[in-house]
Amino acid sequence: MKPTEPASQKTTVSVGGMTCAACVRRVETALKSVRGVEEASVNLATGRATVQHHPSWGGLEEVRRVVTDNGYEYLGVPDETKEDPGAAARERDIRELKLKFAVGIALSIVIFVGSMPHWFPFVSTLPRQPMLIALFLLTTPVVFWVGSRFFTGAIKAARQKTTDMNTLVAVGALSAYLYSALATFYPRFFTAAGVIPHVYYDGAAFIVTLIILGRLLEAKAKGKTSQAIKKLMGLRPKTARVIRNEREMDIPVDEVMKEDLVIVRPGEKIATDGVVVSGTSTVDESMLTGESMPVTKEAGQEVFGATINKTGSFTFRTTKIGAETALAQIIRLVEEAQGSKAPIQRLADRVASIFVPAVFAIGALTFVIWYFFVPEPLFSRALLNFVSVLVIACPCALGLATPTAVMVGTGLGAENGILIKGGESLERAYRLTLVVFDKTGTLTKGEPEVTDVITAKNRSREDVLKTALSIEAVSEHPLAQAIVEKGLSEGLLPLPALKFDAISGHGARAVVEGIPCLLGSARLMEKEGIPVGDLAGEAQRLAGEGKTCVFIATDSQAIGLIGLADVPKPSAEEAVSRLKEMGLTVAMITGDNAGTARAIGSALGIDRVMAEVLPSDKAEEVRRLREEGQVVAMVGDGINDAPALKTADIGIAIGAGTDIAIEASDITLMNNDLRSVPAAIRLSSLTMRVIRQNLFWAFIYNVLGIPLAAGAFYPFFGILLNPEFAAAAMALSSVSVVSNSLRLRLIWRGRRA
Repeated sequence: MKPTEPASQKTTVSVGGMTCAACVRRVETALKSVRGVEEASVNLATGRATVQHHPSWGGLEEVRRVVTDNGYEYLGVPDETKEDPGAAARERDIRELKLKFAVGIALSIVIFVGSMPHWFPFVSTLPRQPMLIALFLLTTPVVFWVGSRFFTGAIKAARQKTTDMNTLVAVGALSAYLYSALATFYPRFFTAAGVIPHVYYDGAAFIVTLIILGRLLEAKAKGKTSQAIKKLMGLRPKTARVIRNEREMDIPVDEVMKEDLVIVRPGEKIATDGVVVSGTSTVDESMLTGESMPVTKEAGQEVFGATINKTGSFTFRTTKIGAETALAQIIRLVEEAQGSKAPIQRLADRVASIFVPAVFAIGALTFVIWYFFVPEPLFSRALLNFVSVLVIACPCALGLATPTAVMVGTGLGAENGILIKGGESLERAYRLTLVVFDKTGTLTKGEPEVTDVITAKNRSREDVLKTALSIEAVSEHPLAQAIVEKGLSEGLLPLPALKFDAISGHGARAVVEGIPCLLGSARLMEKEGIPVGDLAGEAQRLAGEGKTCVFIATDSQAIGLIGLADVPKPSAEEAVSRLKEMGLTVAMITGDNAGTARAIGSALGIDRVMAEVLPSDKAEEVRRLREEGQVVAMVGDGINDAPALKTADIGIAIGAGTDIAIEASDITLMNNDLRSVPAAIRLSSLTMRVIRQNLFWAFIYNVLGIPLAAGAFYPFFGILLNPEFAAAAMALSSVSVVSNSLRLRLIWRGRRA
């Protein structure tokens, strides 16, 4: 008999120093080389790598070796109970980037002034050669200290026999720097060729500094991911009151075991998942389900860790602890959904993989032709043309193309109550085909409101509402609060209610002005033997509209019926309409029953309704929609929405939602106006158009300038690239990119007008 093969295991480690998709590929390749590793998946956003391996594998020491040998930082196995080493490394990286950007921008401004004496008269009076040496000394730390990560990244890429954005930046900055150093210390190479030496120290400095700024913005955006996990973990209560050996004692939650009896008092968080064995209460499960109404808990019903007990006390028996709990499962789903999503900068990496080798080849060919195959060859002229090719290929505008458009786009969003977390979100939002809304608290207000007051024959509306107001004035139930608010808003005052008795899960009774009164569900009326007559038909109609019905009876006779519902937000219908006008499909997902869900969907014009979806299944529903080929946006507000927000191509959290939902999302609507959803998608489309235009302008100067620098036009027109024109072309490409990004403001205002 063939022995059963041992099951594969998974191990997660934190890796530092990754900056782009090329880094992800290199780390994955390295991890796959570890003995016994079957698969490796690296998450750029969280800085974590998950390896699937045999039980007998190379181990963490070998993982450490291959990661460090490839130039990255091994940060160990993350422990959720302690500080995440990846998060700590990101914080250090952000501090370093801030320092380097501050130094870089300060020195770059000084270098720029010194490089342009014809623009700044007070500089033109200074001796030129000492000024050039000073510029060399100022530029050296900018290029080699501020920009050290680009050279490190280029070396890593070279080891793998490839190129990326780091290579492009390193080559551009180094070319401008070395060219300028040559012009400073060996000007005779240029004068021998009949050319006045020109320096590009400002170009080298600004290339490095501006792209460091882009890396800083990117690092800050990535840091949000781990914050979401931290806040989820922070929801867990610290202690639990358990009964052991017939004694009550408070112990840390981590010491709670299965089958323990746990006592929960009013206002306390429930320690872990379990089943109620005695007592009744209402529990606020909104942090888990997103539903605002507290749920009545009685013997035999499930309770969940980190939810909040509201009114009564009860005892429950634990059934799940640690990683088995509902909250732990949500945390796991969020982590699994945090995939590395392609940033728009990946386009530059792809271009660089072809562009950089091509530039080197063209430069080398230029040198060979000008040194060996032209009449009266001069080494200085060949070298000048070789370096001119590298300088004109300088990626200054490419470094500006995405960050400037992203900064303008995200700034416009913030001004309009739309918080967009970087260019990555903008890139995906504009490709959306389907928008899924959570119902409670997102499309709806999240709180019940009185929508209907129906009276029996010979009864007045005021009589019904005042009786209900008098009974509910002493109740803490959310439905009671809605009835009280309705009565007070119509100028009614509650009458004294005596002998008040809350009937758990059904309603309440009291004596008002000496008359016994009853308020509650149809089941309560039936149990008390009170006929509801024609009100039964009205209740059925309201139930069909997704409303909760409350009957009111006095002296054993039904006098009326109140309908309550969680009504849509004022902006919901218009938001849905605008999304449809944009050609998007709109869907709704909810844990509510199908009747209530269809009623809300119909009222708002939503055709695709997913009802009775458990919190843990929302992410799976979104994943299924993506597998259908849809590009999905998920709009939600509760913790239960966080996995779905991360699983979707774009997660959109409303500002009134939980911090967890906001941190897990790509876009946050700060003003709680759902019309900002179509506005955000429109802004994404406009910004992506500008980014593509910027990339065109960033490369068009290279496409036109490289042949000119190589001397391709010399045989026909006698034209060679003058370094002054090269500098002007580089500056013009940058100005074009920045100006085009700023134009986005005018386009947006025109669309919003």
